[in-house]
Amino acid sequence: MHIHILGICGTFMGGLAALAREAGHRVTGCDAGVYPPMSDQLQALGIELMEGFGADQISLNPDVYVVGNVVSRARLPSGEPKFPLMEAILESGARYTSGPQWLAEHVLHGRHVLAVAGTHGKTTTTAMLTWILEHAGLHPGFLVGGVPLNFGVSARLGGGWAARSAPCPPPALRAPPLPAQNAQPTHLPVFVIEADEYDTAFFDKRSKFVHYRPRTAVLNNLEFDHADIFDNLAAIERQFHHLVRTVPGSGRIVVNDLEESLARVLHQGCWSEQRSFGAANSDYSAEGDASCFAVLRHGQPVGQVDWALSGVHNQLNALAAIAAADHAGVPPEVAAQALSTFQNVKRRLEVRGCVRGITVYDDFAHHPTAIRTTVDGLRTRLDRQGKTGERIVAVFEPRSNTMKLGAMKAQLPWSLDNASLAVCHAAGLDWDAAAALAPMGERASVAHSVEHLLQLLQPQLRPGDHVLCMSNGGFGGIHERLLHALQTP
Repeated sequence: MHIHILGICGTFMGGLAALAREAGHRVTGCDAGVYPPMSDQLQALGIELMEGFGADQISLNPDVYVVGNVVSRARLPSGEPKFPLMEAILESGARYTSGPQWLAEHVLHGRHVLAVAGTHGKTTTTAMLTWILEHAGLHPGFLVGGVPLNFGVSARLGGGWAARSAPCPPPALRAPPLPAQNAQPTHLPVFVIEADEYDTAFFDKRSKFVHYRPRTAVLNNLEFDHADIFDNLAAIERQFHHLVRTVPGSGRIVVNDLEESLARVLHQGCWSEQRSFGAANSDYSAEGDASCFAVLRHGQPVGQVDWALSGVHNQLNALAAIAAADHAGVPPEVAAQALSTFQNVKRRLEVRGCVRGITVYDDFAHHPTAIRTTVDGLRTRLDRQGKTGERIVAVFEPRSNTMKLGAMKAQLPWSLDNASLAVCHAAGLDWDAAAALAPMGERASVAHSVEHLLQLLQPQLRPGDHVLCMSNGGFGGIHERLLHALQTP
């Protein structure tokens, strides 16, 4: 059928578009301010992208409109609708649905769904789990909120699709299957999905993940976020418990033992097998440095992870992925072997270039905890390499809805403890970024445009600096612009 996707360049909706295209549907979509890597991926798949949400797109007359949660009934100051296409859809009585609902009905049904939830680390852990299952020969389907470097795409249907009487994807879109000799496969085809707690659509205020009906659910961590839709942490805990309620009795809940918030979630009721990770007495724990560690199950060594990643957060992500994969029939030893060849995800401490001894990174961090984890992780890596004297220059924009509201502005100085310098892109904020960063003194500065930011930043840089650009958006192409500026004498 023909589906037209509103908000197609978001990581979730873009992945859904790729799955629909692979399944043989005609896919078109619209969005505002598109940016890579999703726009590049969609165009490579032959998906037609339209700028904006104009009402004229109603003439496309698709079989169904799939509506992303970026769309609302909001009005501009002039009184005109912000999303004229959505108004036209409602007026015409055209068929529409949400992205999670379409995915549940057309892709996830009849599969062993492994869903990864948590405030932080969802994308990385989902990518790890997918790679483990691939390494074991299960050829999983997946939808990740980023681009795993081991796959080069954010979504695919995976094995078992043709058996469900769906159109077989063209050869160019199919990865060669691996022999399933390392795993004892689940009786259902597997699908791994990043399970976001953000709301589904303007007409469905439940969290996205309640649509997925997982057989294996990872609860990685939980703290306050999304201040635009949740009043407090308890409200998010309730949504996480809604996810727990959907897991069958033969399913598995994989939970981080270090999180009191998750303990409160499970205290509300749990009807499935539980496996814990993280603490010394958890079902799954780690022994050794985060870059090379033994995996313990019930205190006994069952595997060794020796990889290119670092940081305790990634060690915890790995344990979560190993525990989840075990439920799908992959032994921990095989899972640990797989992680030794895991290549991470685009925009996770991704080096974009090095000019005149200055290295520029791209990272998706935007929540204060994620910013601190990213900065500290880079500091640990540099110190391990004997580069203790080299500076980290943190360049960030509070772009998420939570950060735009200023709900966590007081945590920013804490999140930037290990940065030698910090520059905040404060365009569009209703709160005073300079006041929030005042405890950092001269280490912090504020710019109100990308041009101003580059003017402030460039004179302060010196060989050996590591410029860490953090945003959950395109950040005005700052990485390329900075690298270009550094090349200019």
